[in-house]
Amino acid sequence: ATSNTIFSMANAKCDNLLLATFLSCSSPVFIAPSMDLKMYRNKSNKQNMKKLTENGYHILPVGVGSLASGLDGEGRMLEPEEILKFIESEISNSLPLNGKRVLITAGPTYEKIDPVRFIGNNSSDKMGYYLAKNAQKLGADVKLVIGPTNLQMELDGIELIRIESSDEMFKIVKKEYIESDIIISAAAISDFKPKSTSENKIKKDIKIDKIEVEPTIDILSYLGKNKTNQYLVGFALETENYVENATKKLNKKNLDAIILNCISDFSPISSDENKITFISSDQKIEYKKKSKDDVSKDIFEQIIRRC
Repeated sequence: ATSNTIFSMANAKCDNLLLATFLSCSSPVFIAPSMDLKMYRNKSNKQNMKKLTENGYHILPVGVGSLASGLDGEGRMLEPEEILKFIESEISNSLPLNGKRVLITAGPTYEKIDPVRFIGNNSSDKMGYYLAKNAQKLGADVKLVIGPTNLQMELDGIELIRIESSDEMFKIVKKEYIESDIIISAAAISDFKPKSTSENKIKKDIKIDKIEVEPTIDILSYLGKNKTNQYLVGFALETENYVENATKKLNKKNLDAIILNCISDFSPISSDENKITFISSDQKIEYKKKSKDDVSKDIFEQIIRRC
């Protein structure tokens, strides 16, 4: 914006399309001054920029360097990439999860029987993926701990930590938990693992009467017992007594909230959609079936209200 444009903006003068757009605009406006050194320092110009700032507009700083007049000093318009960084920073500061560290677990875990076979749970990873993406859009610093998946993911700016077994997931989550503000456990962690793992592939013609298993580490229970100031959210996939079973899990594991999935008229596991009930100690909110992207937005809407 030149000195002339800044004057017109500050005094509601409208004689071109730019100013008509500016004066009609209800969105945030960022103004990048561009003028000569002495012009930029002129008291009238300073008053106009102060007036615009007081009216809620964002005046960007100016660059320093060679000017069109041949002088050297402040007054240059910032470089385009600098303008973008400034705007991104301002927008980030206004986002509800700005400065929050969000830890999300997703996907299945594979508990090895031998080098090629495993015990695991069904999971498409989609719910965890969309939770991570929307946490980032809300300004959070996001870490996604995810089990084996073939899901194509765009995760620029999100720290991705890949694991395979429940033990690996526990090790990572335990390490990251202390520094996290919000934890969402959307992973389909296997409840059992073989007591022993064969180093070689078990041949088909070998008769196996049984595979002895033992419980895996209950990661969510550990997090609940060691919770300090974190907001902890779990998932419950139920086939009967939906709300009752989910509420028991909420209380037993010391969670702040639990997301109830019901397998009834459809399975949410491989679907692009989900139907959830958000349950906390103070409220139960049932949602209609939606895309998992929209479901994740509903979940964060409730979390933000409580954090």
